[in-house]
Amino acid sequence: MIIALSALLLLGGGAFGTYVYLNTPGPEATTVAQPSLPPSYASPSVAPPSSAPPSPTESPDVQPTEPSTSPSSPSSGSDGPLEHTEFGDWNYSLKDEKYAANKVGGWTYDSCDPVDAEGLMADNGCENAVQLAYSAYGGNLKAVQVILSFANSSDAKKTANAFKNTADNKVNWRRSSAHSRYAYGSIFTGSYTNYMVITIVTANESAKSKAKKFHSAMQADRGIYFFLGRQDERVVTS
Repeated sequence: MIIALSALLLLGGGAFGTYVYLNTPGPEATTVAQPSLPPSYASPSVAPPSSAPPSPTESPDVQPTEPSTSPSSPSSGSDGPLEHTEFGDWNYSLKDEKYAANKVGGWTYDSCDPVDAEGLMADNGCENAVQLAYSAYGGNLKAVQVILSFANSSDAKKTANAFKNTADNKVNWRRSSAHSRYAYGSIFTGSYTNYMVITIVTANESAKSKAKKFHSAMQADRGIYFFLGRQDERVVTS
């Protein structure tokens, strides 16, 4: 089991879904356009604060500087609705790969409507959703995850396929929890049993070299959590 799960982790988000660059930023930092969001979100007219400038001595190999604690155990069973409290700070370790991020925000939705930008989730039987915000490397990398629950795996897979290369437009994700300007910005999507995971990562130049592997690990690790039946959020190591 550990060997199989390790292989899944190494394959990352591409093994289960797809990813798309946020507006495909070029060498210069690109401004993220604010979508039309429901009233519960921050006003689109207010730009999120920029991340702290990287230290001139910071190395891309330096691990996140935030204090790290083990995630809390899931608060609901595998049959219960999703709740953002299931997910705490994220800690990942697999051989020589180690990543960590502090959870800085969480939102639980009784339905998928607040994150359903085009009604596609409702059409495919999405039951409820959570949204999570993370920060790593002193704020130089930020991640947002939107997790959707479906009645069955076929609906989850169908939705993931429909979101291929277009998730940025189909999801009302909290852009105020990402960088407004970034050197790396992309979205990974994938279905895992009855769930769909959408992971958005933005990073400035200081964390750019780590961003893609961090992104792949976070997406795959969340997928394994659902493959394991929501029994243990802690990472699998080998």
